[in-house]
Amino acid sequence: MDSGTLVWIIIAIVVVLVLVGVAMAVSRRRGSAQVEHRRHEAEQLREDAAAGASGLQANRAEAQEVRAEAETAQARAKEAERAVAMDEATVEDRVREADRVDPDVDHTADEYRPEAPSASTGAEPTGTASRTEPSTEPSTGPSTGATSTEPTTSHETDHQHVDPDVGGSHRA
Repeated sequence: MDSGTLVWIIIAIVVVLVLVGVAMAVSRRRGSAQVEHRRHEAEQLREDAAAGASGLQANRAEAQEVRAEAETAQARAKEAERAVAMDEATVEDRVREADRVDPDVDHTADEYRPEAPSASTGAEPTGTASRTEPSTEPSTGPSTGATSTEPTTSHETDHQHVDPDVGGSHRA
């Protein structure tokens, strides 16, 4: 190998090394630009997340407020239900007392159920409390099937027959 060839080989190696160095420098700059871009993107995402977190806290506060209002409303509803139950018990006590005093109501019958008068009329009870009204209609006794002209017990919605032989009332 002569010296001219050797010089050209060394020059070629130096040129190749310079080109590799330039390529690496360009690659680094491009890589650092990408890294910088990704940093900026990450920062933007963090800012968006922080804004969402403040909205999240507002939503949590609103949810807690609504939950507290619901609990308050539920407590009021329970209190109103208790008041209604107490009012119903008071009305039932009054109806029972009226039925005990009324000679036409058999409050000792097994079928007796006190019911308050309807709110629209305020008159007689509309339940299953039995009223005794004399009737001359023939009736059939439930236990014997025999026809009798004894007084019967009637009510607006039910009919009860009093059989003096049995000593109780029976539904017809």
